[in-house]
Amino acid sequence: MSAVRPVLPLWAASLTAVVGGFALDLSFPDVGWWPLAFVGVGFSLVSLIGRRAGGALLVGLLFGASFWFTHVDWTSRYLGVVPWFALAGLETAIMGALAIPIALAYRWMPRVLPGAVGRLLVLPALAGGLWTMRELILGSWPYTGFPWGRIGMSQSESPLAHLSSWVGVTGLTFLIVFFVAAAIQWIREARWRAVVTAVPAAALAMILLVVPAFPTTDAGSLTVGSVQGNGPSGYFDRRERGAILNAQLAASAPLFGEDLDVLLWPEGGIDSDPLSNAATAATLDALSERVDAPLIVNAATERGDDIFNTSMLWEPGDGATQLHDKTHPVPFGEYVPDRDFYAMLAPDLIGLIGREYTPGTNAPFFDLNGVGVGLAICFDVIYDDVVWDGVRDGAEVYMFQTNNADFRGTDENLQQLAFARMRAIETGRAVVNISTVGTSQVIAPDGSTIDSLPADTAGAMLTEVPLREGLTPAAIIGSGVQAVIGWGSLLALMVLGGFAFVRREKN
Repeated sequence: MSAVRPVLPLWAASLTAVVGGFALDLSFPDVGWWPLAFVGVGFSLVSLIGRRAGGALLVGLLFGASFWFTHVDWTSRYLGVVPWFALAGLETAIMGALAIPIALAYRWMPRVLPGAVGRLLVLPALAGGLWTMRELILGSWPYTGFPWGRIGMSQSESPLAHLSSWVGVTGLTFLIVFFVAAAIQWIREARWRAVVTAVPAAALAMILLVVPAFPTTDAGSLTVGSVQGNGPSGYFDRRERGAILNAQLAASAPLFGEDLDVLLWPEGGIDSDPLSNAATAATLDALSERVDAPLIVNAATERGDDIFNTSMLWEPGDGATQLHDKTHPVPFGEYVPDRDFYAMLAPDLIGLIGREYTPGTNAPFFDLNGVGVGLAICFDVIYDDVVWDGVRDGAEVYMFQTNNADFRGTDENLQQLAFARMRAIETGRAVVNISTVGTSQVIAPDGSTIDSLPADTAGAMLTEVPLREGLTPAAIIGSGVQAVIGWGSLLALMVLGGFAFVRREKN
């Protein structure tokens, strides 16, 4: 068997790549058939084995297109096909280009390490590393990147999710791809009686299935009231001034007279700036006094020449005592990078984005009367640095605020909720995920659901939320895992290419 011969002819590899992309999308909510992530990865890798750069680019583009154009079709709900095609097209192009390094690994490794160790262990590890490197690039570039399609995030309902507490979501992606690549290599060996050939794949399967979640320490509980107002909070919703605030106030009424430690509202739960609007500030003061507890609320705030998406810890009489501004405003959603350039391409669409949110630099953390609260505003839940900074600063619980109103009835809502669940498991912390319109949930540190509100329904939860102490390995070494896998796999490929060139020249 030639290790560099394509497993499939190009036409079959192209079809396989397309099916693989669809399968990977189905592993995410709303379908959420998590085993299909393994199918999607497997089909993609098989389509790349033995391919030269041009063929790898083609099948990589086909895989990326079938995944991304289905995975983020919710972006077209209100703004039409242009944002959908722009985002999915960009992600597809990057995914296609970065399929080439994976194909090169399959071509070069047999020349440099033709033995069983190279074929069955080193090559699958490198394939897993290069796939993970691609995810890291997609999640950080261009601008702030878009880490929405990470394989590890598809496993929120699977028995493998607990591994993220050890190696983070990035490490979970690596292990899944490593396992699939090792299984493919074992099948390609076709030596069923040689038990040793199954050892790498079998060992990885044991790791995936047997390793438990890293335990964190019980630190008591916090009584949290969280309110989903279901107000007119979509970008194009028609509303009168103060309509969102009034909806949140009305939905908070069942909590009046209850004993709670904090009242949590979602992103955009206030449609005026309480830092500059005295009437709004007075309303929040009255609410805080009525529930006899601090508030964690969110609004667009203006400070100097800058506008921020701001979460506030509001104390009665003292106002906003602590602030956290969204770390990663969404490009083309909350601001327009290189606005003059893109305005020339799509002036009407760009003109709809009136505000220019400034990235925040303050910590995603509040000290709530001695209890550490980690924060993430809407899409910030997908960025590792925000979540890890909160827990490293001392968060004992997370409170995620979001506004899904622009994506009512789409997969976005449940995908983001799944990401919040993965963050709970990864950090060993409970998560209160509150939305303007739903779905809102309180998630336990093991990923199970403690409390919930259905979508498109006004309501309030009063929940005894567990607190946890102690850092998971993911929170401690997560950035190191990313650096080792990302830069390490790229360096390994470069070294491999050098040796392969020397071997070819000698021959």
